[in-house]
Amino acid sequence: MAEESGPGTGGASGAVSRDQESARLLALEQAGLSSAPDAGMDRFARIAAQLVDVPVALVSVAGAEHHSFPGMTGLEAPLSEVRRTGLCAEVVWAGRLIVRDARTDPRMQGQPLIEELSVAGYAGLPLVDEDGVVLGSLCAIDRRPREWSDGEVAALADLAEACAAEIRLRIVTRRIEEARGETAALLARSELVLRASEVLADTTGAGQVRHQVGDLITRDLHPSFAGLSLAQERIPWDATEGRWPDGTVQDPAVDPVATPWPTGRAAREKRTVAVHGTQEVRAEYGDEAAARWERLGFASMVCVPLAGTRRVLGALAVAWQNRHEPDLGELAVLTATAAYAARALERALFVDEQIDVARQLQDAMLTALPSVPGLEMAALYRPAAARDRVGGDWYDAYRLPGAEESGGPTLAATIGDITGHDIRAATLMGQARSMLRQADHDHPGAGPAAAVEALHHSTTTLDLGLTGTLVHAHLTPRDQGWELTWTNAGHPPPLLAVPGSPCRLLTEHEMMLYPGLAEGGWQEHRQPLPPGSTLLLYTDGLVERRGEDIDAAIERLGTLLAAGAGTPLARLTHELTVSMAGEDPDDDVALLALRCPGPSG
Repeated sequence: MAEESGPGTGGASGAVSRDQESARLLALEQAGLSSAPDAGMDRFARIAAQLVDVPVALVSVAGAEHHSFPGMTGLEAPLSEVRRTGLCAEVVWAGRLIVRDARTDPRMQGQPLIEELSVAGYAGLPLVDEDGVVLGSLCAIDRRPREWSDGEVAALADLAEACAAEIRLRIVTRRIEEARGETAALLARSELVLRASEVLADTTGAGQVRHQVGDLITRDLHPSFAGLSLAQERIPWDATEGRWPDGTVQDPAVDPVATPWPTGRAAREKRTVAVHGTQEVRAEYGDEAAARWERLGFASMVCVPLAGTRRVLGALAVAWQNRHEPDLGELAVLTATAAYAARALERALFVDEQIDVARQLQDAMLTALPSVPGLEMAALYRPAAARDRVGGDWYDAYRLPGAEESGGPTLAATIGDITGHDIRAATLMGQARSMLRQADHDHPGAGPAAAVEALHHSTTTLDLGLTGTLVHAHLTPRDQGWELTWTNAGHPPPLLAVPGSPCRLLTEHEMMLYPGLAEGGWQEHRQPLPPGSTLLLYTDGLVERRGEDIDAAIERLGTLLAAGAGTPLARLTHELTVSMAGEDPDDDVALLALRCPGPSG
């Protein structure tokens, strides 16, 4: 790779000029960066060393007279103790500096930093503040000449941006802390920032981040609107109501970042933008933006960029219906809240993407039910709404091999719940489901207990750490109805509704699936399914509620099942779910219903 240096590379907006010296030193002081050890900066240095396989890596900041290393790895005493060396002007002003051999490079020969650290190969990526001022660099140092690949430089540049984001957040936090002591009003605003850091740390989805930000800002700063506009969306969002004040939910003609509008400018230019009045909007953004401004009824708006570790995600927009020019305290609050929101959004968008992939995987594994003459079936799966997670609940039904020739079981049916509400649980669920199917097909006529035994043996041998419960059943056609053979591994009992009789619980069960339990612990049980009967298999999300007795809930479910004897199964499974768990269940719910048609069926 060619050697390079100079401003405008690696995310820096330019090299630091001498007339910016006092501002740069003040920023370093506000960030708390000096020759004192800094655990966070040490962590960045260690990651850099591992990333490009060099013996020495530094987070270096340029003071008035020397370089300090708040972050370092690989230095030996005495440098590892004093954490500083002489000032290298070229390193300070260059911003990005990639050198094959500093010992022969004319820009760096004779510099104290090069001689004291025994530098040969050198890659320095700039650490800039929110104004683009170079505060220092993330340095990777090799004791031998080094050809730096494009991939290595790109990886270091990404890491340097993450490190710079941490420094910028420290600077913002320090400024807020200084503002807190000025007036009681500023103190109250600082408390808002602290609440934002706590609240946003627990968010798990982009929608939740929007809601929390809108709730925090509207409650404390009392604007008429607060919302987040994200760069990948063509929908302007209000974080509190999901709509703009004029009732607009979406406007396909308006991209909140690309279209001329204050949020777009804040995101593109990576700075806070304030606008007041229709005349200013028309002059800055055009007639269409001015018409929209008047429709929304705004008098003032402030937009703060949502600066993530790798890119600007969008902007935080706050607007007032009366002219309002935020003071320094309010701007500090908005800047800090935007910083916390950006971090929370990065995490939430990543989690949302992973959840979406896992949900698609989970949906793909819940295949369509087979068609079996003389038997009706319906199934339902509904994920937990409140936590927006995937989980290990599943249902399955499939034809068994060789049934027509042997007169044996025709259908296998399963309901199961692998412990957990995450991607791992969904993955284990898919493995367990496939292994159980394979066990039935590899051991025809062996029965459901043998299949569960084979599943337990396989997951234990492979050390999958699978824990959970299930009911696995085989159904065999008889002259009158069907015969159910099942084994229950610690799962809620199946319910059997027979016309003219109370709903019955099939309570027989054995131990749950758990690593290390002895093999051979599952038994089989048999039960005739007469014409007109309905069998319901379900997971605990349908009947388990905080503060409610689960036995009473199962009894209530049985009553509803018996009452729905004449209801089509697809509608019945939906009605049971809504009656027992509500429209938005707190836990994952899976149901599998099987019905033997009556004489007229």
